[in-house]
Amino acid sequence: MKKLTALILAGVMTLGLVACGGGGSAPAPAGSSEAPASAEASAPAESSGEKIEIEFWLAQGNNVMDLVQEEIDNFNSSQDKYHVTAIQQENYVKTFSNLQAAIAGKTAPDVALLDTAPARQLYEKGALVTFNQFQDADPDFNADDFYADFAANGIDGDVTFSRPWYGTIQIAYYSVKAFEDAGVDPASIKSWQDLVAQADKFKEAGYNRVWEPMGGDAKNLIDAAFANGAKIFSEDGKTVTINSPEWVEVWEAFRGWIHDDDIMETKWNGLDDWAYWYDTIDDVIEGRSAGYTGSPVDSVDFDFNVIQPLEQFGWEDAPSRPWAQTLMLVMPEGNGAERQQGAYEFIKFLTNPENQAAYTMLTTYPAANKKVTEVPEYQAFLEENPVAGVLLKQAEHVSAYPVDPTGGKILDELNIAAQALELEGKSAQEVLDEAAANAQIALDEALAE
Repeated sequence: MKKLTALILAGVMTLGLVACGGGGSAPAPAGSSEAPASAEASAPAESSGEKIEIEFWLAQGNNVMDLVQEEIDNFNSSQDKYHVTAIQQENYVKTFSNLQAAIAGKTAPDVALLDTAPARQLYEKGALVTFNQFQDADPDFNADDFYADFAANGIDGDVTFSRPWYGTIQIAYYSVKAFEDAGVDPASIKSWQDLVAQADKFKEAGYNRVWEPMGGDAKNLIDAAFANGAKIFSEDGKTVTINSPEWVEVWEAFRGWIHDDDIMETKWNGLDDWAYWYDTIDDVIEGRSAGYTGSPVDSVDFDFNVIQPLEQFGWEDAPSRPWAQTLMLVMPEGNGAERQQGAYEFIKFLTNPENQAAYTMLTTYPAANKKVTEVPEYQAFLEENPVAGVLLKQAEHVSAYPVDPTGGKILDELNIAAQALELEGKSAQEVLDEAAANAQIALDEALAE
């Protein structure tokens, strides 16, 4: 299990730390690429006969890259005007840095796959071709085909500057045996309060931990706070609100569950060695914990007779609203009208329902195109893979992390605060007040520029 999981988890944490807000750094989703970016990545693509050459930069694991190459080959053979060549990058951080250099050197690719925050940064610098003119002329385009919370990451007012390819939403995983041993119906757990109310039953059944929110960053705590109506900014965008009562209530509850009630735990060890991730999953598989919150791709190696998925839990009577992170397809400026049209046609092809279905069936990352559910192969997949069905339901009520003018410093402060709370037991009010103060300085500086 661990060899395959290691490849996949590297990608999950890239999304968790980099996408939406730009905080942190990590490798690429669905397994970091074995092949690093090279000089080839910034060189013009070779001509391919009479066809217009389109260059596509992306960071994908080798197993996923095989599928993407198959989709590229299908696009190339489906028409006689364009030829797409993929240039595999080392990870998403490298993709962005290489892309910045290529834009400056006027050797940018035609299409690139980026996290949300870098895509927006390039748009704000005027370095991206917007989609509006192509979409307006495309009779097949329907904005309602895409999940609104995914698509919103590439929209600024009336301008679309990127298109979502796929997303990721953390979900809950529970031990089938643990719930059976405790006599708890998993369908009855709709909120964190529902779960905690069953703590004695799990303890009596021999489970040391009722739940293990995945440590390492603030992701799980942010998701729970969003369910409680927490916001990152005030309505006018000038004040950081990460120490509001909605935040403090949720974070203090988790501090109590971890340190006072001793029914939860995070395995974060302060090191980026993935041991904490494996240890968390092992606790569930080996019967020490009833469940944990993690990534959709964790399930690639799971025996669903042992572990089953649930949507994330809500807060009190409010449904869950987890942060939906999105990987975006962008078109860099500077390559001329013909190549821009080819880039758009290729992006349209990648995000059609059939190709979305193939990608999500391989990776379990939720598709951005809602029409994936109309694809017969995906309908059959839904019957066989419970994670896919949970993700579809979860995608109907998610949150988008707002645009952060500080370039991710607010998320950095939340990550620091989460570690102090989860590992050291510091109060939510204390850690969030400090995080808010530091984040406000960063926001004031960003708004003054």
